[in-house]
Amino acid sequence: MTRPVCILVCALGGEGGGVLAEWLYGAAVRAGHAAQATSIPGVAQRTGATTYYLEIAPEPLREGAPRAVFGLSPVPGCIDLLVSSELLETVRQAGAGFVSRERTWVVSSTARALTVTEKMALGDGRADAAALAATLQKVSRGVDLLDLNALAREANTAISAVLLGAIAGSGVLPLPRSACEEAIRAAGKGVAPSLAGFALAFDALAKRRAQEREGRALVAALAMPGPSGKPPLAPAQLRALAHRRVAAYLDEAYARLFDERLARLAAAEAAGRGAGAPTPAADEAARWLALWMCFDDIVQVAALKLAASRQARVRREVNAAPADIVRTFDHFKPGVPELAGLLPAALAKRLVAWDRARVAAGREPWALPMKIGTHTLLGALALRLVASLRPLRARGQRFAAEQALIERWLGAVERGAREDAALGLALARCGALVKGYGSTNERGKENLLHIVEHLAFTAGRSAAERAEAVQAARTAASADDAGRALDATLVAQGVPARPPREHTVRWFKRRPAAEAAVAGPRQ
Repeated sequence: MTRPVCILVCALGGEGGGVLAEWLYGAAVRAGHAAQATSIPGVAQRTGATTYYLEIAPEPLREGAPRAVFGLSPVPGCIDLLVSSELLETVRQAGAGFVSRERTWVVSSTARALTVTEKMALGDGRADAAALAATLQKVSRGVDLLDLNALAREANTAISAVLLGAIAGSGVLPLPRSACEEAIRAAGKGVAPSLAGFALAFDALAKRRAQEREGRALVAALAMPGPSGKPPLAPAQLRALAHRRVAAYLDEAYARLFDERLARLAAAEAAGRGAGAPTPAADEAARWLALWMCFDDIVQVAALKLAASRQARVRREVNAAPADIVRTFDHFKPGVPELAGLLPAALAKRLVAWDRARVAAGREPWALPMKIGTHTLLGALALRLVASLRPLRARGQRFAAEQALIERWLGAVERGAREDAALGLALARCGALVKGYGSTNERGKENLLHIVEHLAFTAGRSAAERAEAVQAARTAASADDAGRALDATLVAQGVPARPPREHTVRWFKRRPAAEAAVAGPRQ
């Protein structure tokens, strides 16, 4: 091989892609190879990575050998090594043509930074990690996938050091391990944790080389249930965890109500199939019931912001040393619905009516924008005061409204489980529609109740047909925010689509012609 080894490094913002490129260049020079490195800045917030391009001569410099000629930018189809810190970003670069089956080896982290589109989905909008890995396997010469973020956290270092270890461990570059480690030492900053992260990735990849075959084994390793790659919890474990969460949300009496509700569902299933039979509807409902009973409110938000685990996560994400001072500012914008939720029903009703009158008059809904320094004493005390309002939850209008809706859903699950196992399970799974907060949460509850009211117990249809209809509607409800797929499914099932929601339309006076002429045309 006489042509240079072409390397494209793709990193998200703040991950040290530039440092990694410098280390690679330094390692090549120390190993006696001619090399060249350039950077291609991009908007790193998920609209494009900041990329770094390197070319390294395949053989060490020799006296009298021809001088190497390098390119300044990557060429699609001409990349020998693609390095990326995020799985979907790796696939995006493959889609741009930088990965070829004949030439390109891919080294990528399996970690994900969810896109806005993935977060906005009503259902589980995450891209399938197994499918992404399978795509890379099909289009590349070979793939090395590791959870490099986890290794970086273990070594308390930046992911750039771990990426360098993975690159060296892949064996694609003509660079010995010693040259890469010497490049890290020469930088003079964070040497010990960087070397530790390098070693973790290098050794992990070497171990994988010895234990697993490339390709299928790597893809199969990603096809494990759950976002963390861990097997799902057993029903008894899930119920225990849910009980503790509900108790921490309010009190032990509230957790006992959670247990009683699940017992009702299990009894309904036993009545339909006999004692000792499995209870899939109750098992499925446990998770969604716990999440619904622990609905988000201003008290919950304040408690989460003050949690020690959140402070530790922030420090870990910014790679702060124990002696470093980290200042955290949180932005809040509570509106009338959030404040009214903690008030008694009569007061909440009057406050909501006042805000609706404002909106109907063409004004913005009332809100209180705030910027609070969580790291300060006053900021922490303010959030602690809001978090201490937890006992008021059970007396507030929001709590009563949520419990009434929960009972409507559970009543439908209970009735369906008595009639047919599949129908009860389909209705229990509809609890997944209630998620998020604000308009997303309200939309999910409206969709669930509409499905229960019009599909679950329709006369003239068998239980199996109704279970299938409920399942189809639940899937459609998670397809898009506007609910077009759900409405189409409802109509296809012979039931009415959801009624249109009321929206305030604001009208603005047109600018006078003279004023428009002075201001000039709009850009």
